[in-house]
Amino acid sequence: MSHAIPVTIDGVEPEISRPSTEKVIAGDPVHRTWNVEEQDGGLYAGVWESAPGEWRVSYDEWEFCQILEGHSVLTEEGGNARDLRPGDALVIRPGFRGTWRVLETTRKTYVMRL
Repeated sequence: MSHAIPVTIDGVEPEISRPSTEKVIAGDPVHRTWNVEEQDGGLYAGVWESAPGEWRVSYDEWEFCQILEGHSVLTEEGGNARDLRPGDALVIRPGFRGTWRVLETTRKTYVMRL
């Protein structure tokens, strides 16, 4: 078993999901998630993708992500909006509340700790 694994989706079956209907503001944001690492204690890493749409988000977990493709806007309650494009990276801390709007299908890598 290697202690260094590539973050690639080759051969990984994606999980398909949608935000709950009460969170959706616009569109039909279908998500595909390829988890390439899951560890006891709530650590996850992989690739996430969403079709266009907008929904309310509420983070209880810590996440690092980097945008690979597409265009999204992450807006924190109170109006602080971040335009996200390929190459952009950010840390989302527990307690973040706001909206995620996907303008062009967006794909990101992520590491999440619950």
